[in-house]
Amino acid sequence: MSDYPHITSIRVRDSECDAQGVVNNANYLVYLEQARHEFLEAMGQDFADLVTRQIFLMVSHMELDFRQSLRGGERFEVHSRFGRKGPRAVFDQQIVRVSDQVLCLTARVDIVCKINGKLTRGAYFDAWEKS
Repeated sequence: MSDYPHITSIRVRDSECDAQGVVNNANYLVYLEQARHEFLEAMGQDFADLVTRQIFLMVSHMELDFRQSLRGGERFEVHSRFGRKGPRAVFDQQIVRVSDQVLCLTARVDIVCKINGKLTRGAYFDAWEKS
């Protein structure tokens, strides 16, 4: 997991758990998105500024593999790395429980870019590759 350059630390809130005491599956998507936003902020990208400039980054595809459940109060890390696939930005992400370093989830998230309402060929992502 050391080849993931960005790590976001998060703690599970009890409200994110279902009646069985495990994190509801939809909350994993929120954790992944939070980590992608923090990754981009670390690269100097400000989402409010992007919206003002009519630049919209949107998920176009996700693949998730659930491996282990997280429970209320547990601390975990989202490990993220960025790559390119044609016009898309691709984020490979992993959720790892801190206490035992167990891999809980792997994800691949494709992002596309629209500028002024038009889908781009991904040139916006070129600068990210140099960061």
